[in-house]
Amino acid sequence: MNTNHAELCKKLAAADFALWDLHLYLDTHPGDLNAVGVCNKLQKNAAMLRAEYEAACGKLTAADAHGVEWLCDPWPWEKGGCDC
Repeated sequence: MNTNHAELCKKLAAADFALWDLHLYLDTHPGDLNAVGVCNKLQKNAAMLRAEYEAACGKLTAADAHGVEWLCDPWPWEKGGCDC
């Protein structure tokens, strides 16, 4: 597996995990404006990492692909996938 691919995958997984964790916190603390600000920054970071990953490694899901792009070879699991 490409080292860059694995590193991008790990960064994206960490960013998505942090974002979900903060969303859970905000479910019970909706008035915490500091956490809302951090959440906005995390969303921008996760979006940037997702765009970087998809530019380097291809679309993550069929919902992100356009038209028949998702059906083109190689399939995601044939590329080595994310082992993080």
